[in-house]
Parts: sequence; C-alpha cells; structure tokens
Amino acid sequence: MGAHVVVTEVDPVKALEAVMDGFWVLRIADAARVGDIFVTVTGDKTVISFEHMQKMKDGALIANSGHFNVEIAVAELEKRAKSKRQVRPYVDEYTLKDGSKRFILGEGRLINLVAAEGHPAEVMDMSFANQALAAEFFVKNKGKLKTQVYTISPEMDAEIAQLKLAAMGVKIDTLTPEQKKYLTSWQEGT
Repeated sequence: MGAHVVVTEVDPVKALEAVMDGFWVLRIADAARVGDIFVTVTGDKTVISFEHMQKMKDGALIANSGHFNVEIAVAELEKRAKSKRQVRPYVDEYTLKDGSKRFILGEGRLINLVAAEGHPAEVMDMSFANQALAAEFFVKNKGKLKTQVYTISPEMDAEIAQLKLAAMGVKIDTLTPEQKKYLTSWQEGT
C-alpha cells in the first residue's frame, strides 16, 4: 500500500533475510527517528523504551502485537509525560515535556486482543489442534517421558498444517522418492 517498512532485528540471520526481502533494516534507535507507526512483535520486554519514544516524530503511533504489555515502556512514559488523555477508544495521547505527542494504542497491550475481537478462528483452530495433538502425545507416552519441557516436533507441526490445508481444500505437491534422496545426499549435482 505504498508504505516503507523498516525492520529492527537482533538476530543477524533474520536481519539478513529482511534485507534480502527488500526491507530497510535499522537499529530501533535509528528507526525511531524516521518512523510514523511502530508495531512491536517480539515477545520481549522494553523493545521500545522511553528514550526511543523521545526520538520519535511528533504524532507517532505505537502499538504492541507481540506479547503481554511489556514490549513498550508505557509505565515510564506515564511517569515522564507532561500529560495523558484518551482521544478515542484504545488511543491514548501522551504529551512530552517538549510539547510533542505520542499515541499509544490499546494501553500497550496486545492490540488484536484489546481493540479487536481477538485471534481469528483460523489461527485458534490450529493452536487448539496443536494442543490436542500434544496432549495425545503425552497420554500415549505416559511413563516414558522425563519431567521437562517438550517442544512440539516438526512432524506434528507438519501434520497440523496438512490437516488445515485439507480442511481448506488446498492441495500441495509432495516430493518423489528420487527428490527426497537427492535432498539428503551430496553425491549428485554440483
């Protein structure tokens, strides 16, 4: 839609992927100076600090779509802003001491849960399928597993994806035995 998207990233592989996909990659301290709309999607805390917000343009919009309400330093903004007022549902305007404004959406909480209707059913059905298959795995392996955290296997994720695609009427190709052999070998090709 004509937007110039900037990605901020700490993982060098993901940063390189973003660059190779045509995105502008900057550190958040640098992106703060050029952005108009900021959306965190990390699951980490203080991704956007008060210092970052001070560098932002007057009127910058800030939202969190990552995890809980810790990604944006809203509490620090509350303490250090000159004033705060709600300008419409789910939009709070903070005026900084220099008179510039920052707009926090949904109180810095997950915007899709706070200001919308939550996760769409198309996402939730896969989450529930994942949980159900994980529960089935634990029941079938009762007494055989150590007490620890287990990661869902790539095979289980693939099974859920296949079930979802089938339910949507989407058909995909499969590798031939010859293709599978080639992908696991180094003896053929250059």
